[in-house]
Amino acid sequence: MNEELAKLRDRIDELDDRLLVLLNERARLAQEVGHLKLANGEEGGPIYRPEREAQVVRRLQDANEGPLPDESVERLFKEIMSACRALEQPLTCAYLGPEGTFSEAAAIKQFGQSTNGLPVATIDEVFKAVETGQAQYGVVPAENTTEGAIGRTLDLLLTTPLIVCGEVMLRIRQNLLRKNDNLDGIRVVYSHAQSLGQCQGWLTAHLPDAERVAVASNAEAARLASESPIAAAIAGDTAAARYGLNIAAPGIEDIAGNTTRFLVIGKDAAAPSGKDKTSLAVYARNRPGSLLELIEPFARLGVGLSKLESRPARSGSWEYVFFIDLEGHRLDVRVAEAIQEATGHALSIKVLGSYPSAT
Repeated sequence: MNEELAKLRDRIDELDDRLLVLLNERARLAQEVGHLKLANGEEGGPIYRPEREAQVVRRLQDANEGPLPDESVERLFKEIMSACRALEQPLTCAYLGPEGTFSEAAAIKQFGQSTNGLPVATIDEVFKAVETGQAQYGVVPAENTTEGAIGRTLDLLLTTPLIVCGEVMLRIRQNLLRKNDNLDGIRVVYSHAQSLGQCQGWLTAHLPDAERVAVASNAEAARLASESPIAAAIAGDTAAARYGLNIAAPGIEDIAGNTTRFLVIGKDAAAPSGKDKTSLAVYARNRPGSLLELIEPFARLGVGLSKLESRPARSGSWEYVFFIDLEGHRLDVRVAEAIQEATGHALSIKVLGSYPSAT
């Protein structure tokens, strides 16, 4: 048995050696791509191409025969692309901090560990960091399957010159964290308001007498819990590791499959990837039938709508702006035609961006 095990380990070592050679060969090719861009006068152009990376991941997942699941294939190759990209130019991505938040986890999922993270205090500061050039990209929460849209993100998308160039779907696993590993003696539970809402059923059933205190982020909640033996926090695995806390109760979210959608914002538009979304902000006319007039061209031209949500406009005159997600890229013929027709029925339409659909 030991001899058989040794043979298997020898084969694994041989494969690891081959993988290392192939990874370095890939890295050298990535460097050659960068040199070729410079030779063609593309200096200063975007290093990160979301449509290209999406195509790579989809192709590999289609070819994947297991036993690795597709999610692992995506994670592994995004890390490989991240490391290769950093050889050309390290990227900086701003996110809602501090370190240990779900926003940081979304940024890592999208850009990989070889990207420099820039944690900031508010969603507003994420936009500002990208607009001023402190970061090339930002990751902001847009909506949650339990708690709905993140209003501040939607408001800022209306006024920013930045473009949505990607989306990240992050499965949110909420854990109860504390210094001890049980529920005894917990008098206060800290978390972001969204997370408290996602776990209110569990809290009512298991900690009915504990005070619930909303704070700026789940990472801040974990920091506070690390300082008090009577406190707990609702946060993810990353926050537990960063602040040295135990997971007293795992997976306490009320709805299984709880997922947050994050948007990637930057200054460069994504080209078509073959499976894309386009996000619009539409100011509708305040008259009967205006919404029907707006969406009719999309239905007639066979452009699917994956999201239609209204939000009060800032005019204060009981007017509304509709946020619409379309299937397809704005450069697709049918999508472009539908947007052009809809523009004639709206006060105005802002194309927030076209980007690869998250896998």
